[in-house]
Amino acid sequence: MKAMQISASGLKAQTTRMRIIAENLANSGSEATAPNEDPYRRKIVSFANVLDRTIDAETVKVANVKFDQADFGMRFDPGHPGADAAGYVKTTNVNGMIEAMDMSQAQRTYQANLNAIDAVKSLSVRTLEILR
Repeated sequence: MKAMQISASGLKAQTTRMRIIAENLANSGSEATAPNEDPYRRKIVSFANVLDRTIDAETVKVANVKFDQADFGMRFDPGHPGADAAGYVKTTNVNGMIEAMDMSQAQRTYQANLNAIDAVKSLSVRTLEILR
């Protein structure tokens, strides 16, 4: 059961990561709507190992969700309502390629945790068959 709970914590953490990536992608086209306003800022998920005293094992948890402090993009569009005095509009710091790679990694990690749960389930069934 410990192995299943450890893998389940990994599933939960990767689900949160995929949700944040989806949010980033959904806002990838955002830009400032006023000269002194910032567009959507990319979010990043951080994980931490946490001792789960109920199962006496370390599990993974989402430590926090932070804003990516990378610079915003700038696009020259002097007629835009969000343009500054020089005519530049701030664009989001979300990069679709990075988000796609992060999503791919999250999916692989999620699948690995599912495979671990399936292996534990299979071993449990075999053990019960032997004990009959």
